[in-house]
Amino acid sequence: MGTSLADLEAQCQSLANKLTLPLLLKRNADELADEPALTAGDTTLTWAQIRARTASLSRGLGALGLQRGERMMIMMSSRPEHWLIDYAAAHLGAIPCTAYQTLSTEQVGYVAQHSAATVVVLEGAEEVARWRPILKSLFSLKRIVVIDPAAVPAGDPLYVSFAQLEEDGAALHAQAPQVFEDTWKPIRPEDPIAMMYTSGTTGDPKGVVLSHRNAFYEAICVDAVVPTPMRAPSIAYLPLAHIAERELGLYRMLFKALHVHVCSDPAGVVPLMAKVRPPAFFGVPRVWEKLAAGLRAKLGTLEAPRRDAIMGAHALALEAFRLEGSGQKVSEELAAKVAVAEEKVLKPLRSTLGLDALQWASSGSAPIPVEVLEYLGGFGIRVLEVWGMSETTGCATINLPTDFRVGSVGRPVPGLELKLASDGEIFVRGPVLFMGYLAGDGRIVSATDEDGWLATGDIGTIDAEGYLTITDRKKELIITSSGKNIAPSRIEGLLRAHPLVGQALAIGDGWPYVTALICLDAEVAPVWAKARGLPPMSVAELTKDPAIRSELEALVASVNQRLSRAEQVKRFEVVTETWSPATGELTPTLKLKRRVILQQYAERIATFYENA
Repeated sequence: MGTSLADLEAQCQSLANKLTLPLLLKRNADELADEPALTAGDTTLTWAQIRARTASLSRGLGALGLQRGERMMIMMSSRPEHWLIDYAAAHLGAIPCTAYQTLSTEQVGYVAQHSAATVVVLEGAEEVARWRPILKSLFSLKRIVVIDPAAVPAGDPLYVSFAQLEEDGAALHAQAPQVFEDTWKPIRPEDPIAMMYTSGTTGDPKGVVLSHRNAFYEAICVDAVVPTPMRAPSIAYLPLAHIAERELGLYRMLFKALHVHVCSDPAGVVPLMAKVRPPAFFGVPRVWEKLAAGLRAKLGTLEAPRRDAIMGAHALALEAFRLEGSGQKVSEELAAKVAVAEEKVLKPLRSTLGLDALQWASSGSAPIPVEVLEYLGGFGIRVLEVWGMSETTGCATINLPTDFRVGSVGRPVPGLELKLASDGEIFVRGPVLFMGYLAGDGRIVSATDEDGWLATGDIGTIDAEGYLTITDRKKELIITSSGKNIAPSRIEGLLRAHPLVGQALAIGDGWPYVTALICLDAEVAPVWAKARGLPPMSVAELTKDPAIRSELEALVASVNQRLSRAEQVKRFEVVTETWSPATGELTPTLKLKRRVILQQYAERIATFYENA
């Protein structure tokens, strides 16, 4: 790149020290007033419209009593109102926090009480009903804003409709527009910009508080190594309670003046990509796994000559991908063959998926099987892993399109330092580290040690070139009764690489050997069964079908060949249920809630070890 890492970090730091959310929104509204900024369905808002409505809503929230430093909870789907109300609270110096829509009333009660939110913004009747039982325990609550006017309880002064809030705020702004400007100007890069609650796979969620500097340093440093064009199209499909979407959809959007297309239903992501053709796209592993499964299914429907041509091109691209992904040089002869295959076969295929403009595809939030990365890489869809957490404002390590290692999560972003403890736990230090956790008394408490290092809870290795590989979560290691330490994520990833498998849980902590629970993919399993001539059945019925059982037995046998003896799965069961955030087995970010699943299936698990 011609710039040293130290210089690059200094440049990122210098720019981040000048930026806040209100400053960037004003820049975009001034310079790109009529350019599209946010599209949802048939509705598109320009930068000028977003700022005008943000001003009205900010004045409205101020009139409700929301003040600087106070928390505002949001529970709604990804829709334009979320962007507007989030930006509006930030202009007041308040701290917006999105709650996952899948939270139960009990979980809502925890985050609402812990945050001491003074204003809550809800989408509609379902959210109102979920919050109503815990309202009496929320002593800090001043008002509730509801998007759907039909869901506002009649005659209850606690509630106000979003439309009324905006109308009242617009009137205040028209009377004294300088109030809005004077309110946001004192905001500094070191001030809080937002809070999010960690998923809570092993305990109560923690409130992670980020600063404006965190949010925009992250956007700046990632763009420095993987540039995205100004005003490029982008897709927002993850919940805004997820650090990746909050960073990409709210903050990077402002920094690069992106045109964000909102996809409220994740099932619609692939069709939307075909329409939008974004140059960069972040997908959680399940998105890429489903894309790979879809490609396999599509190829199965093609005539042999067409399928053979595609797989021939795939073999060439896969060979090159493996060489590059292991740091080896691609020969001129192979490069020439890949170029022909790319032009004649692979690029036209990607075009049908809307992936022909994709320059940087990334995956994070959870491990993804190498087999999936290689399968997609053979089509020229280079999905590169990144690693981070809410506490690192998202991406902390990154694989670059020109410099990557398959199976690793890359090297640190500019300014981030890594080190490993004696047990392999990863420690990080740098400008993307969050301000701290919200304490019960409203203080923001640092989570770093006296030297600024944060213990991540992830276990990993760092190779001679500085590439980080995540091997497991510290709290999730299986220790068998014979004392063997086993990483369940590797076993689960190998099982999940099969399109039939939606989720898998490796078991064995305190037991003499490893077993597994397998959950079928509710979308792929019926298609797989139909392609093999099986009669129509429900997913629960498919779990008992001999053909499904035989396929999974072959899968487990194949996976075991790649595992050490201690890691091998000795017994497994296909569960009839489908795991999801709504039913409680997965977090909103689709991570396994191990403790919940182990308790739920305790009796069945015990049968694995009878007579052991």
